[in-house]
Amino acid sequence: MASLWRKYILWFAQEHVDFRISEFESIVKMFGLQFRRLTEQTLKPFWVVEFPNVETAMLYASRSVALRAMFELYAHSRKLPEFHERLRAHVDANRNELAKYFRQDTSFKITVETYNKHFSQREKIEKIETMDYLPIEGPVNLKSPQVEWWYIEFWGLDPTAVPEEPDDILFGRLLATGQRNLIKELSLKQRKFIGNTSMDAQLSLLMANQAMVREGDLVFDPFVGTGSLLVSAAKWGGYVLGADIDYMMVHARCRPSRITQKVREKDESIRANLLQYGCADRYMDVVVADFSNPLWHPRISFDSIITDRSSIRNKRGHGKGGNEKESKGYRSNRRHGPLSVHLALFAAESVR
Repeated sequence: MASLWRKYILWFAQEHVDFRISEFESIVKMFGLQFRRLTEQTLKPFWVVEFPNVETAMLYASRSVALRAMFELYAHSRKLPEFHERLRAHVDANRNELAKYFRQDTSFKITVETYNKHFSQREKIEKIETMDYLPIEGPVNLKSPQVEWWYIEFWGLDPTAVPEEPDDILFGRLLATGQRNLIKELSLKQRKFIGNTSMDAQLSLLMANQAMVREGDLVFDPFVGTGSLLVSAAKWGGYVLGADIDYMMVHARCRPSRITQKVREKDESIRANLLQYGCADRYMDVVVADFSNPLWHPRISFDSIITDRSSIRNKRGHGKGGNEKESKGYRSNRRHGPLSVHLALFAAESVR
């Protein structure tokens, strides 16, 4: 029997929006997921997407950092009367399938969410009361409900030009949340070893998803710094290896970046960061190396190479007037071309 495609609401955080599409496409490619994206305006925080089954949808949510939450779509429309007609029709047409969510022994909560428009608590209650046709019989439980329904109104992206009517009205059942809990878990505020240019947790997790890091992958960062990308890659199951020309940084002997810290602690290191997050078994090594000079044996290959492009610029010292100079033992060598070219060539030869 052919699977029945279902529609889902993907609710994205409005942070690092430029990474949203690339993260989504990387995850569906990594897992080989089928999908149909019905929302054309990708800057909107709410997408309507079709997946062939709930397992596919849940697999996507299990990796996305940009995703705040995912809902099974019951109805949506730009016009309020049409929205209620569609919601009522959906409930009537799927009454047997949805009956388990409406039973007397099933607790529930309805959340009203708006974007670009504020609703008072009274207005939210009035919105909920307009859906009194829903055959809900269970008790309300605001703290730990068994079922959560969400009523969503999207009022455009421009706070200076809010439309008179919502651009979209959606209703659905909460299925899963994204992996944004990792942003707090890997926060730089509590991290053992950081520097002035350490990448924030959210961005490093998004980049690791773009690299499609999977369990058992070998991941390399040629400009590792304090290892933020290694932490995220290891959290997704990769075995991580790094290199950097900055001896003081690699060995955690550089000046502390925290205002309250005068000297580095003896146990600060990139490996200590992975140990802190339970990923020490995925730490291969970090070496001091000049990436513009060949180091790795041709037989070595990686599943992913992830690095911060700004690090490529920062590794080259420039004196007054833009002249190159030696910086921390590194001499930029124009004969061999810019580091970005070296990185592209190395990736072409070394990534499986």
